[in-house]
Amino acid sequence: MKKKLVVLTGAGISAESGLKTFRDTDGLWEGFNVYDVATPEAWLKNPELVQDFYNQRRKQVLAAEPNDAHRGLVELEAHYDVQIITQNIDDLHERAGSSNVTHLHGVITRSQSDLNPELTYPVNGWEIKMGELCELGAQLRAHVVWFGEAVPMIEAAAGICRSADLFVLIGSSLAVYPAANLLNFVPRRSPRYIIDPKIPEMRDSSRIVRIEKTATEGLKELLQLLS
Repeated sequence: MKKKLVVLTGAGISAESGLKTFRDTDGLWEGFNVYDVATPEAWLKNPELVQDFYNQRRKQVLAAEPNDAHRGLVELEAHYDVQIITQNIDDLHERAGSSNVTHLHGVITRSQSDLNPELTYPVNGWEIKMGELCELGAQLRAHVVWFGEAVPMIEAAAGICRSADLFVLIGSSLAVYPAANLLNFVPRRSPRYIIDPKIPEMRDSSRIVRIEKTATEGLKELLQLLS
């Protein structure tokens, strides 16, 4: 039986593939205030703006390529049962070849019903058009969890963390909740590794292996430590 290696990834792992994150620019994401494009209220106020914003983000995601950090996690599957939980809405883990990926905040390459978020569909190309409807007759929008919405996969993610033999955090500031609480579900006996250029202070830091490097460089060190 392979040991279960649970990996929580954040924006830092995708940044090296050229995908920007709002946390780097004081709440601005590609020049927009996140509350103008990433809330239910923004969608009600200006659905065309929000739809176009995510269409452009989807176009960027499809043009991006997985980096060495994504591919390094695939390599670990040879020795571990790797379970990835990602805060990212891109599909770079899947395209790199990872077998088990849980998306906390949805995935931008799918659409969802504005009426029932459980109704999701693959996006044909990069664009969801206004007037493109689900089977219930409601407008389709990006399959992304916005600020103020519930995170439906958080309980499943907590269950995965409870079963971790090892835990790795990559490219996250632990500033977004409820994802930031997932570390608390990891068994105390399980080794923990954190890869990020700026690792935040946290409780029980003595039990954490800190790798203060970018995701790609940190993954190289992690592969050596776990080999």
